[in-house]
Amino acid sequence: MTWRTVKQLADAATPEELFNGQWQNRRSVLDDYKPYLDDRWSEGCTNAWKLWEEIVPLGYKGSYQRVRAYLREKRTSPRPVTARPPSARPVAGWILRRPDTLAEAEQLQLKSVRTHCPELDALTRHVRSFAAMLTERQGERLAAWLDAVRQGDLPSLHTLAAGIDRDRNAVIAGLTLPWNSGVVEGHANRIKMLKRQMFGRAGFALLRKRVLMS
Repeated sequence: MTWRTVKQLADAATPEELFNGQWQNRRSVLDDYKPYLDDRWSEGCTNAWKLWEEIVPLGYKGSYQRVRAYLREKRTSPRPVTARPPSARPVAGWILRRPDTLAEAEQLQLKSVRTHCPELDALTRHVRSFAAMLTERQGERLAAWLDAVRQGDLPSLHTLAAGIDRDRNAVIAGLTLPWNSGVVEGHANRIKMLKRQMFGRAGFALLRKRVLMS
C-alpha cells in the first residue's frame, strides 16, 4: 500500500470519497438508461422495483440492485445526481442516423438530450426533415425548409442555407430527379488513383493506355 493510498484512506470523511479516482468514470450497464430514470424521478416515480421493471423491456440487462443503488444515491446525496451527459460524437451519430436504426437506449438518450437542449431539438428536426426530402425526392419542400431554418437561432444552419440558396435550382434538381453524377465521379476517382500509382514511373502514352484498358 502506497503512502498516497494511506493518506487517502485517512483523509476520507465518508465512504463515498473513497470511490473518487480511476473507477469513478468507469461505464456501467445502467448508464444508457439513467436519462430515463432521471425523467421518471422528476415525474415523481421513485420506486426502484417499478423503474427496474420499466427499463428491462427497453433492453437493460443489469441487476435490480444497481438501479436501487442509483436511486438511493439520488435520494441521499446532498448534490443533484443525474446521468453524465453524452459527448458530442455519439449525439451527432444519433441525429444523423435513421430513427428506426437507433437502439432503445440510444433513443432514450437522444430524447433526454433534446428535452434538455432546445437547440439540439431544433437541429434534429431540421436534419430529419432534410433527410426525408433527400430520400423521398421531395425537392418542392426545399423553400419551406430554408424558411424554417432562417427563422431558427442556429447560425451554422444559416450558413448552410445561404450556400444552398446560391445553387438552389441545382439542389432542387438533385432532391427531385432520379439521376446523379455518381458514375462520373467514380471514373474520375479511378483515373486519379491510376495517376498517383504511375506518377514518375511512366509517360503519358502508357498512362493513357492503362486508363483506357482498365
